[in-house]
Amino acid sequence: MPNVPHVDTPQSRCNFGIARCDITPPVGIYHRMWGAATHERAAGVHRPLTASAVLFQALAPGDAGALNDPEQVLIALDHCLLWHPEMEPLLDRVAKKSQVPRERLLVVFSHTHSAGLIDGDRKHLPGGELIDPYLAELAEKLGDIVVAAAANVQPATIVYGVGRCSLAANRDFLDPKSGQFVCGFNPEGSADDTLVFARATNDAGQLLATFVNYACHPTTLAWENQLISPDFPGAMREVVEEATGAPCIFLQGASGDLGPCEGYSGDVKLADRNGRQLGYAALSIHEALAPPGTRFQYAGPVVSGATLGLWTHEQLPRAEWEQKGRWRLARWTVELPYRPERPTTDALQAARAGLEANQLRARQTGDTALERDTHALIERIDRQITRLAGLPPGPELALPVWLWSIGDVLWLAVESEHYQTLQRTLRTQFPDRPIVVMTLANGSRPSYLPAAETYGTGAYPETIALLARGSLEKLIENIAERIVGMTNDERTAKPE
Repeated sequence: MPNVPHVDTPQSRCNFGIARCDITPPVGIYHRMWGAATHERAAGVHRPLTASAVLFQALAPGDAGALNDPEQVLIALDHCLLWHPEMEPLLDRVAKKSQVPRERLLVVFSHTHSAGLIDGDRKHLPGGELIDPYLAELAEKLGDIVVAAAANVQPATIVYGVGRCSLAANRDFLDPKSGQFVCGFNPEGSADDTLVFARATNDAGQLLATFVNYACHPTTLAWENQLISPDFPGAMREVVEEATGAPCIFLQGASGDLGPCEGYSGDVKLADRNGRQLGYAALSIHEALAPPGTRFQYAGPVVSGATLGLWTHEQLPRAEWEQKGRWRLARWTVELPYRPERPTTDALQAARAGLEANQLRARQTGDTALERDTHALIERIDRQITRLAGLPPGPELALPVWLWSIGDVLWLAVESEHYQTLQRTLRTQFPDRPIVVMTLANGSRPSYLPAAETYGTGAYPETIALLARGSLEKLIENIAERIVGMTNDERTAKPE
């Protein structure tokens, strides 16, 4: 009955497997993520860190069509990120342990800034001796959960909903006194509040997992905090998991210019409060979702005190139900030019030497504030040197992109930290298809990709961005072209 009024809920059908483990680093590991921090080692644990491996498979290998690969492994990790020298060996070890081809492994980070700085170059610092053993153990654990996820693969339906949460705010703020941009709450700035929620259920009706895709820097906790913490995603997961009884996976969106309204605190209660705000918003979507395999359909009038219009959830017609299992997967790279004015390592080393001299004088004169600020500037330079070392030679960087389409929905992952323009533009261009947007995919070699108009403003993300103005816009255009091509391919493909 094609003319019956109805409302469709976006859905995907695929083979689905999930496994999770605890990846909390040991207390005492090097923890100094913030330049303004004065501590070196983690003093305790606020909430455990977790890793989740999710296996997406086409229902049948032939469903991958001309795009050929019927499988994608997603690993969601509670860390800020890993630098290139740590990321590459980790992927190699996980691939070897799990026997999954490395090109199928996709690691995304929650981006919590309180997990500790897991940087091999910090081994000489207090707590740094624990970094290498931790990375080795992490690789083993991730390999194990990939194997476990593959062992419990089963047909599943993923149902999606889109809602809103006001946790995130624009964080490019112009200081009225100094006239410089600072990285903090900008009440007048635009902030994407889109929250994509997904619920995976097996054919027996068992809830397997939920996903919360939202763009907001987990920077509630900052330099005063000495505890290992997932920041707000931790309490968010607790809220959702207590209500659903299934693992909840946080997927960080394009949050380069977004952070919590209230943040930069040492109070873990604030991180939990922020997390509950997001968790309750996610549960609001969860409670409104249609049952899998159904549409909300007008059933006709019922005579009562008034003549009522009855709507009911009805099973999808078979042909439409089968279309929810359409599978397309593409992995490619986009050539983006380096910033011509990016600093050289030699220039950064020279600037660092000058700052070290200033720090020594501040220490000798007892100027603790200047010593702390100078240390923070040295830290900023050290991180930029690390980023430069991870870039391949040449005029451009081949930035990896992952895009897979399952039924009605697109899953997109991109390396680096992107301004919200990425997700807002794509979702505006393709309003009929929900898009799960994940950033920091397998790391962030070029640092931020700010919007073109941000270049030259002195906002923190653009000062450390290593790709040229317009790179984000070029990337968005390229992805949009791929989505159009993938959609056209799906429309012309013969039904199975």
